[in-house]
Amino acid sequence: MKVYFDNAATTALDPEVLEAMMPYMSDYYGNPSSIHSFGRFTRAAIEKSRKKVAELLNASTGEIFFTSGGTESNNMILKCAVKDLGVKRIISSAIEHHCVLHTVEDLAETGIETDYVALDEYGRVDYENLEALLREEKGKTLVSLMYANNEIGNVLDADRVAELCKEYGALFHSDTVQAIAHFPIDVQKTGIDFLTGSAHKFHGPKGSGFVFVRSGRMMKPFIHGGAQERNMRAGTENLYGIVGLAKAMERAVEGMEAHAARIRNVRQYMKEALLRHIPGVAFNGVQEGDFLFTVLNVSFPPSPKSSMLLFNLDIAGIAASGGSACSSGSDIGSHVMQALDAPEERSNVRFSFSKYNTREEVDYVVEKLLQILGVKEKSPA
Repeated sequence: MKVYFDNAATTALDPEVLEAMMPYMSDYYGNPSSIHSFGRFTRAAIEKSRKKVAELLNASTGEIFFTSGGTESNNMILKCAVKDLGVKRIISSAIEHHCVLHTVEDLAETGIETDYVALDEYGRVDYENLEALLREEKGKTLVSLMYANNEIGNVLDADRVAELCKEYGALFHSDTVQAIAHFPIDVQKTGIDFLTGSAHKFHGPKGSGFVFVRSGRMMKPFIHGGAQERNMRAGTENLYGIVGLAKAMERAVEGMEAHAARIRNVRQYMKEALLRHIPGVAFNGVQEGDFLFTVLNVSFPPSPKSSMLLFNLDIAGIAASGGSACSSGSDIGSHVMQALDAPEERSNVRFSFSKYNTREEVDYVVEKLLQILGVKEKSPA
């Protein structure tokens, strides 16, 4: 049996998304920048996709720009805010995705001041500390905090952050890569200035993403060349990727409530099974109230057998992770766990779910975990 519990890294392509993409991978191949009928037809498909994404966020079409994914999108916002909007300081957190953290670190080397908001023991933002930082007179500030954490599943109070940013004249950027299509996001109700998304996190194609840039916050091109994306992002558009992104986002938002109920059920079923069968098991991140229900970050008790846990799960046909897939080549462990001072002797595994996962898969994974860890199942009462 094969079980895929690494959906925070990437998701399977929805068959209906592939169906929507196929004509643009074969029959409709015109360059969208060409003025002839072949180009006009594909240009119309891109603009239709832009309109759909804008509608789903309650944005205007002029505020949506397509990119290659979350990493480019976050780089674009952070670097262009400094280059074009006069940002002198960035406030972020120690548990952001590396595409934000490393970009902030790079900007710090150019003289941009950086501050990191305090976090509590569960990884939640200390909003009073954020306000204290915003109160300091350090020039134009950009707050960059992710909507939902990709490793432990904590969810930001984006409305509260937006209100604080407005009060103190700061800009607000949120990496919403893990949140898009799992939580309703209305940019008119929440005062986010910039947000980012990536299609492959909600059953769309890899290599296709977008940024939302609120009107009045316009920046100069991040990638120079042609006049694509209204002069904001040069390069021939990823036509079928954009079509797939819009279709995947439409499918995900339309089925959001049903998918959330299904995924929550599977996640809770696994959590209860682990608590029932593995003594000393614990969970990282917030477990009550608002949290990213697609993620269950499990802390396994110290054991000689837990150091090879991910390897043995893979041997058993189970895909899970120890953190962000973008850090899989690193041997220093999860920066999120380090930021939270997680005990080094415990092994942390992120299981992440999609609408395609089932309770039967959970049963298989728990069975294999018991075998790998050498835990004897409790006798029935």
